[in-house]
Amino acid sequence: MNKKLLLWAITSALAGFLFGFDTVVISGAESKIQQLWSLSGSMHGLAISAALWGTVLGSLIGSIPAAKYGRKKTLIANGILFLVGAIGSAIAWDVSSFFFFRFIGGIGIGISTISAPLFISEISPAGDRGKLTGLFQFNIVFGILMAFFSNFIINHVCPEATAWRWMLGIQVLPSIIYTVMCFSLPESPRWLIVDAKNEAQGRQVFKAINPTYTDAQIDELVSSVKESAKSETTVSKVKFFTKKLRYPILFAFLIAAFNQLSGINIILYFAPRLLGLAGMEDPVAASIALGVTNLIATFVGIRLIDLLGRKTLLIIGCIGYIVSLSVCTYSFFHFNELKVVSTAIDTASSAKQLISMENGEVFFTPEDKAKAEAGYATAKVAFTEATQGTDYASKIVAFDTVSLQEVADNALEVKHEASSNLGNVSMIVLVCMIAFIASHAIGSGTIIWVFISEIFPNENRAQGQSLGSATHWVFAAGLTLLFPIAIANFDAGFMFGFFALMMAVQLVWCLFMMPETKGRTLEEIAKALTK
Repeated sequence: MNKKLLLWAITSALAGFLFGFDTVVISGAESKIQQLWSLSGSMHGLAISAALWGTVLGSLIGSIPAAKYGRKKTLIANGILFLVGAIGSAIAWDVSSFFFFRFIGGIGIGISTISAPLFISEISPAGDRGKLTGLFQFNIVFGILMAFFSNFIINHVCPEATAWRWMLGIQVLPSIIYTVMCFSLPESPRWLIVDAKNEAQGRQVFKAINPTYTDAQIDELVSSVKESAKSETTVSKVKFFTKKLRYPILFAFLIAAFNQLSGINIILYFAPRLLGLAGMEDPVAASIALGVTNLIATFVGIRLIDLLGRKTLLIIGCIGYIVSLSVCTYSFFHFNELKVVSTAIDTASSAKQLISMENGEVFFTPEDKAKAEAGYATAKVAFTEATQGTDYASKIVAFDTVSLQEVADNALEVKHEASSNLGNVSMIVLVCMIAFIASHAIGSGTIIWVFISEIFPNENRAQGQSLGSATHWVFAAGLTLLFPIAIANFDAGFMFGFFALMMAVQLVWCLFMMPETKGRTLEEIAKALTK
């Protein structure tokens, strides 16, 4: 493979590293943020999903700068947005400022999901396009792994009060590196020919990408791009949602929606919390296993995407999703100790929140105090009921005239005892979550951005990428917003069961509707899907 081409693809794909890092780094800070600003479930969900709502906006508008100013300038702008978001989030002084700067960083993420895969797909030969575009997904999971490691290290070396700020602020370093590297990129040859009407420069880039091509082969490649654009001149931006594009639009929407309906962002954003609910004694450390699995499985997916094809990988992923999520569903419904662990964590957390309020350690209003007291009362009742279950053999909890600190200590003691009683169950849940991550990385995680970047004609590719990205992030933001509310009112088993059902529906779609795009040029794919 052309080394220069590989370097350009890696540089562009580093936007994925920032995307992945930003996605997961919040998992180490979310509980502290909730405590610091005395956030209710809905406000907590809104604060944690702020970056995702920014991503929705970025994905909606991302095709505009990508088409008007070019892929290169858009990638550079992404880096600046990442930088501003990281600095602002780290120094946020209240929940409003935190939301604003996380939102700014999210805009960068949204635009990057359009511009980076778009740029890579447009500079890549057909035989290497899957692997090179897959580098974006690889960098996403590499960023996720580094975020887990970063959170673990910072959690152990920084003071508890400021650790969350360092977790969010450390992203400044990769943001600067990425932005500087983007200045070395060429412009997309297809954008130069179709949008900028600069055939000469586009031809030069194609020659740099394919140094072994003869002038005749370069002429044929340029003619193919021009012919494809010419055949789509009747498709204007206001006519994107047309019958001719119904299949690319439908497929982009479905693969993006199902990607999030698997529950991947919920598990990544709240990995320590979910692993804690499963009885893991050190959930932050355990979450690193998810990041390592994600990285290794993505390597496998990128290796196989051009060998087995997009459709086959998604089928494999769907099967893994359904099995792992179903086992998690059964575990959370069947083992009462998991409910004891969950209610013990809620009781200890609500007691500590009230202690912090009484000691003046956090900001709160009278309304916040009333909500905290009500939540504490509810948590105690649920905790007491859980420990009185017939399947729970350990001591029964009763709260008479004891202090908040005694309640918190008692809840944590019972939580540790219940975790011990679970035996191998906690490990089974962890293994299933690891299997879930592997299924996602090999399947939907590897193919989503490749597939969406392939199925639209040249004239509509930026808009199609924007549609797929916006769909992906609307579902991601909505699920992240609802999760803190849902987990406070429903057993975790309902959540895993819902995601398992959605993956069964995706498997049906994949088997009977999804087209295979392996080994075909972008122009061939567009022609087949827009008949």
